[in-house]
Amino acid sequence: MTDLQTVTAVRHWSENLFSFRVTRPAALRFRSGEFVMIGLPGDNGKPLLRAYSIAAPSWADELEFYSIKVENGALTSRLQHIQPGDEIILRPKSVGTLVHDALLPGKRLWLLATGTGFAPFASILRDTETYERFEEIVIMHTCRRRCELDYGAAVVAGLAATPLIDEMIGERRVHHYATTTREDSPRMGRITDMISSGKMFADLGIAPIDPANDRAMVCGSLAFNVDVKALLERHGLREGANSEPREYVVEKAFVGEGA
Repeated sequence: MTDLQTVTAVRHWSENLFSFRVTRPAALRFRSGEFVMIGLPGDNGKPLLRAYSIAAPSWADELEFYSIKVENGALTSRLQHIQPGDEIILRPKSVGTLVHDALLPGKRLWLLATGTGFAPFASILRDTETYERFEEIVIMHTCRRRCELDYGAAVVAGLAATPLIDEMIGERRVHHYATTTREDSPRMGRITDMISSGKMFADLGIAPIDPANDRAMVCGSLAFNVDVKALLERHGLREGANSEPREYVVEKAFVGEGA
């Protein structure tokens, strides 16, 4: 089953990144952190669909998505040109592993992302359940250039003014640790290196990862996911799922640069 939804807003964050909002299907119920299939009609008349994490929280009236632009990408080469009033295809069935149900109770939540892998965390960060479950949240986001961090920075900066969580945010410790890997910035380096070296813990003044208290969600490229999984498991965390909650989860349906 497919459904047409209307684009309500578009923002271009850089020459290769944009976000957009669309109307929400009346039948759609989702957990913050899940993804849906969205797209446009293909040249052969068949829908051209890709998995996109919903960047809006589960309580939002509209859906938000965050996407890379790929010049020769089958979908994003066209999707990047949408305007308010246009229609996209959206299948109103959500799935995904980056949900609270897949994690055991804990005290500190790690959200680890590269590039547009930040999208599901934009949803998680604006969900009241996040602040009901955890006393402290650490968001680590790495991109090649500084401008590619702007969307994540805007989401974090807006948390204190976000409905439903605005009164909760002051009671929780939220750390935003953004780094670049190519362009010079105040913090440079890969997430795995920053954790392994201990630099991130020193910079933020926080305790090392402890499997008794720490839970993590991971979303990035395949190579990033593999490296972070190995790092977390060296710290004693185990990968969980909806059917078997544990200490960390990884989203495998990431929309990469070939989309």
